[in-house]
Amino acid sequence: MMNKILLSILTIICSSIWANAQVAHDSELFISLKKQDSTFFERAFNLCDFEYLNKAIHPNLLFFHDQSGIQTKADFLRNTKENICSNPNMKPIRRVDESSLEVFPLYNNGQLYGAVQSGVHHFYIRQPQKKDVHTSTAKFTHVWLWENENWLLKEVLSFDHHEPPKSVPTKSFEHDIKDLLLQEKVSALGLGIINNGQLTHIEVISQENLPYNAIFKVASLTKPVTALVALALISEGKLGLDEQLNKYWIDPDLKNDSRVHKLTPRIILSHQTGFPNWRYLTESKKLQFEFEPAAKFQYSGEGFEYLRKALEVKFHKSLEELAQKYVFKPAKMQDTHFWWDKSFDEKRYVKNYDKEGNAFPIEKYYKANAAANLLTTVEDYGNFLVYLLNGGGLSQTVLTEMYKNQVQLNVNDYFGLGWEKLTNFSGDEYALMHTGKDPGVNTIAIMFPKSKNAWLIFLNSDNDAKIIEKLLTEKLYLGNELWNKR
Repeated sequence: MMNKILLSILTIICSSIWANAQVAHDSELFISLKKQDSTFFERAFNLCDFEYLNKAIHPNLLFFHDQSGIQTKADFLRNTKENICSNPNMKPIRRVDESSLEVFPLYNNGQLYGAVQSGVHHFYIRQPQKKDVHTSTAKFTHVWLWENENWLLKEVLSFDHHEPPKSVPTKSFEHDIKDLLLQEKVSALGLGIINNGQLTHIEVISQENLPYNAIFKVASLTKPVTALVALALISEGKLGLDEQLNKYWIDPDLKNDSRVHKLTPRIILSHQTGFPNWRYLTESKKLQFEFEPAAKFQYSGEGFEYLRKALEVKFHKSLEELAQKYVFKPAKMQDTHFWWDKSFDEKRYVKNYDKEGNAFPIEKYYKANAAANLLTTVEDYGNFLVYLLNGGGLSQTVLTEMYKNQVQLNVNDYFGLGWEKLTNFSGDEYALMHTGKDPGVNTIAIMFPKSKNAWLIFLNSDNDAKIIEKLLTEKLYLGNELWNKR
């Protein structure tokens, strides 16, 4: 009976491939399945998230393995627990060869109901504080069904398992990165990659077995989130881009300074307030104008906090409440917070380290800061970038203003609304970029609106330069050009 089932499955797969050519690598279906593969194996295989695994596989899963036979869902779950997840000190890890991936759609009367995905993947053994050891390579064919707006793994063929060639040293980019993290005393790297407007790669590489949804503090990557809240309100006509904010808020330090009437969302989002970055860093410890608003660029966290206070007074809502409505919910940021609220899962928090590998004390925040301290995951912030690349819910007029050169910083370097804008990339590309830096925190997020490509890097250490250089020069879209602009 089982042989007949196997034969019917192979017939379905082969007939589907013959009837429908593989989809283009930049197609929505390919990108969606590439992300699904990345998410499924990172969470289920590498991190042993059994709650996720149980939901992500079909109740009638059949798994055909060339060395361990045929497995049902119950067999598969049991074997994963006993063989893949039983020993964290000798943990099997799976990585796909992304260049090998192929996707073939499955239709029923013109309606997409699933897809066949095939490729090559590699398996390693991971031990604490050691290099991953490449143990085998195999081919796979997966049948995914699209049910209730989710991909479910229905059939698996895993075959052609063999040892890597002993005569040729196996060295991958992932190996190099993990070695570099050890060398630089960096315990965690979060990496998200977006292709053609879709999040295709989510990864947390860690020495501490951090989960797929580890929570990073991302420092000034908070500011683009605050900026989108303001721009969404402007798109709805509830706030003016050039509206005077002194109607709603005047900082006590500036109550006798008439220049407060020049402060508008445009001036603040493009960092032209004349404020210092933070008042506590100045000699007087008081907020003051260091030059006339709109005269030039000067990066300022104080400006974003000024905007937050004005918005909260005008709309009688906290920044967190406004962000939930205008950013977090529509952008599918389900695990992002401005502070350590009651729902925050401290076990998933990524600790921060100095150059010597010493942990900084964990500092908990209990109120929003519009300029810093956002807590988020790689997937959430990746979803934020995707949302922005696809318009961010903004009107075309406001979106154009966001991309516009509001103030010049240098040659081919400007600031728009909430984002630094770098121009003169190859292919007539330009980039919107923001970085974040605090003790033990180094983050970058960058978008290329023309191609709808983007990526983000989260690091939990003061040692960032060598890791960022390797990622930019060897892996990330137009990263080498960006590195050469520094």
